[in-house]
Amino acid sequence: MIKLVATDIDGTILGESFQFSPAVIECIKKLSGKGVKVVLVTGRMHLAALKLAQKLDLTTPIVSYQGGLIKEQNGKTLYEKTLNPERAKEVIKWAKDNDVHINLYMDDVLYVENDNIAIKRYTGERFIPYKVCGFDSLEIKNVNKILAIDFDDAQRVTSWVNYLKELMPELYIVKSTPYFCEISNSEAKKSCAVEFLQNYWGLKKDEILCIGDQNNDIELLKVGGIAVAMGNATDELKSVANYVTDTIDNDGFVKAIEKFCSV
Repeated sequence: MIKLVATDIDGTILGESFQFSPAVIECIKKLSGKGVKVVLVTGRMHLAALKLAQKLDLTTPIVSYQGGLIKEQNGKTLYEKTLNPERAKEVIKWAKDNDVHINLYMDDVLYVENDNIAIKRYTGERFIPYKVCGFDSLEIKNVNKILAIDFDDAQRVTSWVNYLKELMPELYIVKSTPYFCEISNSEAKKSCAVEFLQNYWGLKKDEILCIGDQNNDIELLKVGGIAVAMGNATDELKSVANYVTDTIDNDGFVKAIEKFCSV
């Protein structure tokens, strides 16, 4: 019997319209009503994920920053893994030297150096506040993650991932969408966060269903007794899933829940 559904957000339950479909809302409501814990597991910052959890009437803790932070909705932190400050400074220097736009997240606040098209597009779609300032003026500490963005060149983003993985193998560096390169602590993985909650709630692996759509969900699917990839998922994610559901446009999340959970 499934007791925990750990779900990615973007591309899994939230589509390009940035609105939940009525079927997803109703499905999650039914799960919660039956006592199944539905946990949002996302690369988003906690503040942004919190608004979505509230739209879904969820009261469970939220996993944000790829697994780097687990926080109750009342603000209590259950788990947190941040970037080494010196490594964070190296990433910042690399970005500046190579004209790479980065979002810097510290203490769940988003900082950027330039108020450019990239940040306007990123935050405008997600309704996230941000601060513009020179990173040299900041004390670099408690870095939740760094996000490098190029909305125009997915191959360039892939090259960043490959380069940074080789340069800093002790970090967790992953492509979370075709245009996003995420840099975080090695224990800031979705798998680490779900394993923490599994132990926190005393659950068995076969009582957990995990579902996602991008390569940053590979770690997530590895810890689920049932590992579901969306129909719109990457080929890499589908290869580690034990079930591939329909696409987000066809409510693949709902179809997977109906198959594996009694709702």
